[in-house]
Formats: sequence, C-alpha cells, structure tokens
Amino acid sequence: MPTDADKLLPGLARHSRVDLGVQPTPIEPLHRLGEKLGIKLFVKRDDTATLAMGGNKVRQLEYYLGPAKEIDADTVLITGAVQSNFTRLCTAAANKLGWHAVVQLEDRVPKDDFIYNHSGNVLLNQLLGAELHYFPEGENETAADANLDNLAEELTSRGHTPYVIHLGIDHPPLGGLGYAQCAAECLVQLQDMQLTPDHIVIPSGSGLTHGGFLAGARSIDWQIPVHGICVRRDATQQHARILQRTREIATLLGEVTQINRDDVLVDDQVLHPGYGQLNSAVMTALTEAAQLEALLLDPVYSGRTMAGLISLAKRKIIKQDESVLFIHTGGLPALFAYQKDLAKQLQNGEASLSG
Repeated sequence: MPTDADKLLPGLARHSRVDLGVQPTPIEPLHRLGEKLGIKLFVKRDDTATLAMGGNKVRQLEYYLGPAKEIDADTVLITGAVQSNFTRLCTAAANKLGWHAVVQLEDRVPKDDFIYNHSGNVLLNQLLGAELHYFPEGENETAADANLDNLAEELTSRGHTPYVIHLGIDHPPLGGLGYAQCAAECLVQLQDMQLTPDHIVIPSGSGLTHGGFLAGARSIDWQIPVHGICVRRDATQQHARILQRTREIATLLGEVTQINRDDVLVDDQVLHPGYGQLNSAVMTALTEAAQLEALLLDPVYSGRTMAGLISLAKRKIIKQDESVLFIHTGGLPALFAYQKDLAKQLQNGEASLSG
C-alpha cells in the first residue's frame, strides 16, 4: 500500500521492491544534547527498523532485492567491511525471503584483534547462517565486486540462481531509492509535527543514503541543506561521488530535477585517521549521546556523523538556535566489536563529558 511519502515520489513505483517491514520510523527530540550545543536537535530513528537490529541498509535492501525476486533468485551475494551492517541485514533479508546469503568481508580497517574479527556483525552473520568469504583488497571496490561475480558464476554452474548486489560506483545505485523515500517520509512527519528544521545531518559513505536523501528532497522541492559527514573518503573525493550518485538516483526516480554542485555538502573534519577508526571527536559523540540522551550510536557511521554535527555547530555552520534533524542509521552491533578501543578510552577518562 503506497504511503503518503510514496505518493510524493511517484517514480518509486517504477521500481520493484520487497517488503522488509520498514514502517515510518519515529522522529524524536534530543533536548539535552541540543541544549548543550545551543541548537534544537531531533533524530530520525532508522536504527529502530525491526529487521535484525535495524539500520539504514533495510531501506536500501528493499530496492536492491526487488529485482532479485523478479528473477526468482535463490542466493544473494554482497560485499562489505568486516563489521559491515549491510552484510548482516542482507543475510537477514535473505532469510526472510527463503534465500541463501553469500557474504564477502573486506579487509578495510587496520585492526586485527580477536573481538573485532569475531564479535558484532561477524557473530550475527554467522548466527544468521551466512556463507562467509574474505577479501584482502578492502579499498578496491571494482575488485571486490568482480570477485562477487566470480562467486556468482560458480553458483550458477552448480544450478543456483544468484543475484549480486554491486555497491561500486559503476553500478546503478538502486538502494538510494530507499533514502529518496525516507526524505519524503521525513517531510510528511515533520509537517505533521509542525516542525521546520534548518539542516539535515546524515552519514556519507557509499553515497546511497546521503545521495538518496538529497535526490528525494530536491525531487519534492524540499530545499533544506543536507550535510553529509564523511565516514570513508575525504571531502574532495566524496563530493564528486555524491554529486554523481545523487544525479543517478534522481534519474532513477524519473525526475528532471537539477542537482547542482552547491547542493552537495560534505564535511570531513572528523574523518581522521580514517574509516572505522576511533578518534576523540567520535568518542565524545558516542559518550554524550549515550549519557545525555540514552541514544546509542556506532563507532563507524552514526557516531562519526554525530561528531560531525557537533563540529558543524561549534564552527557555527549550524548556527545557535537553529533546528537540526540527525539521521540515525543504526549500526549498533559494531559497538561490541570495538569493545577493546571503547573500554580503553572510557577507563582513561578520554570520553568524559566536557563542560
């Protein structure tokens, strides 16, 4: 049944979609953290999606797996970092649909401790029954996708019908449609709540969440600034990627909306030392969200994004008393994989709340 958000974006109906139980996720105020930052702060709780501990990938998978269902696939293949939320949720979705999941884990983060490699999303992948493979070239998207294709060819030769979710820049960003829909959903909810935020703050990684939200917002003529916080690449690389992805997603929607370079806002001030690695800004964001709002964030995406939001507020890019909607993309199983790093910093008092 189309929702009010779907009706705002009729182009969504052009694409096949599976139902993974995504309901309009709530928008909640974060009064105490907002007061500390001198802003009005709200959170879109996509971490509350019900599939296997939730997160932003659920929306994306609804559109990635629609074409798989059309070809009667029996196996889905996906690649991601060792602690990838995408692989966990893809495996869960495959289980719901009665398919087998083949997961390729990429070596992207310079961590070799036992807990990181066996807890969190890795443990959940195993519990969910994924067939795990490992790939050493974690920053080579083309090679990672090509290796999935090789695995798919082997499955085909054994009589299976595999479907590969390609996440590289050379493949259509179907998952971004889920976040175009999310933008429309947010606008409907905010209007019902009589709220008019001044800014959106969202993670910016593969580009499907950030680019999808931006394409959706502009397609419904919502001109709000959408700040993407870099979680993997620097701002120069990420700007080019998001501009391309946003335009591609707008085309998938059948929209003639002009996406300009100035529409794409990316910030890498809290990226150092790199993807999946903690820094003091991320640790402070994790702690302040937890201790002021009982809001749990992850070290890779949502925690770094909150750190970016705090940085934007401190630099007055988000000005005093302005209203901000933070998109919480989940990822909570990764907290347990980072137990060693988190425990060390908490014990040393490095994450204590500042005055």
